[in-house]
Amino acid sequence: MSLLRRPYALLVVLFLLVIGCSAGAVQTSAPRGAAGPESSAAASPAPEPVRPREIPGLGPNTRAQIPDSARQAVVVTGEGPDANLSTAVLYTRDDPALGWRPEAGPWPAHNGMEGWTDFHMADDLRSPIGVYSLTDAGGRLADPGALLPYDEQSRFAVSGEGFFGEPLDGSFDYVVAINYNRIPGTTPLDRTRPLGEERGGGIWIHVDHGGPTQGCVSLPEERMRELLLILDPVKYPVIVMGDAAALEL
Repeated sequence: MSLLRRPYALLVVLFLLVIGCSAGAVQTSAPRGAAGPESSAAASPAPEPVRPREIPGLGPNTRAQIPDSARQAVVVTGEGPDANLSTAVLYTRDDPALGWRPEAGPWPAHNGMEGWTDFHMADDLRSPIGVYSLTDAGGRLADPGALLPYDEQSRFAVSGEGFFGEPLDGSFDYVVAINYNRIPGTTPLDRTRPLGEERGGGIWIHVDHGGPTQGCVSLPEERMRELLLILDPVKYPVIVMGDAAALEL
């Protein structure tokens, strides 16, 4: 009997050893369909921040002169430092996060007979380079619906001839005062000169007469009417003016 039981006992021992090894095995791989820490998806890159749109053609020094409060900017770009032909575009910044967008123009314009200067003096026949606020309007003709305070006066009448013999009649039918060497909040006809008479004054945007100006910026009459209907004091409008090279600084 003992001889017959030995093979049987040996088989039982081997069977128990096999079962024990299988039961003690450790699963080291993740179940199908489960992701381990190494296979986690990489984080998506953060989107690029949207930069506010800048006014084209303006360099950092010029942009820095535009007040943060300004929501409208008339940009007058001269063809050259000694040229009297220029182009005007009205830009609006309704949402500072989005930046500036063109609202009207480009319009043909004239500036001072001798071009531009960064230090305007009386009778130099150059337009002053810089950024200036626009707060007051007026003209010989009735108010077309201007949003800026408008002073209708017969004293805006002008006659005579321009530099090329063109008639000046009607040049001041509509004007917007440029706040260079003047007191904001007064009629464009006010002659107070805070910087002194020698620094000139009476620099306006006015109706174009077909030739260069003494130092003002001039636009076609219909464009002046359009500008008066758009410029809004609650948007703190400014004019950015100068030759292209100066504005790029």
